[in-house]
Amino acid sequence: MQMAVGRKTFDMRKRINNGRKPVEGSLFGDDDFEPCMPAIDLSKYNFDEVFGRLAKSDFRRRFRLNDEMKDYVTEKGLGRIGMHAADIIRKRLAPAVIPNDGKQTPMKGHPVFVAQHATGCCCRGCLSKWHGIDAGRELTAAEQEYVVALLLTWISRQL
Repeated sequence: MQMAVGRKTFDMRKRINNGRKPVEGSLFGDDDFEPCMPAIDLSKYNFDEVFGRLAKSDFRRRFRLNDEMKDYVTEKGLGRIGMHAADIIRKRLAPAVIPNDGKQTPMKGHPVFVAQHATGCCCRGCLSKWHGIDAGRELTAAEQEYVVALLLTWISRQL
């Protein structure tokens, strides 16, 4: 991308990052970084009881994927969305101490965020209330897999 200022022309890509790839990848960027996540076998989980309890909550019931988000999931595939979900959970929900707990999950912007609110996996308080996973300690790998599987199940039911 070229930008003219007076008589000089600047290559904005060079100006921003000197032509190099960024050191840190964005959470959902299309950079070359592919996080490695083993496939989660969704069939080993039965979320009927959880979804039954969530259906009784007016707040949780109101969350739906809009057409744009459904198209995004279809375009990227559940595997890629699963990688996004695992990364989001690892960074925003799994740590023992979350400074902004209760406010760390946006209400929209990505299908995983909407799914987190719909399933009670948006903060450690909701995770404790809806799923019995206590706050104040780091989530185990099995608990993170459970949350990701729940989110993917909810998302697949929305399609």
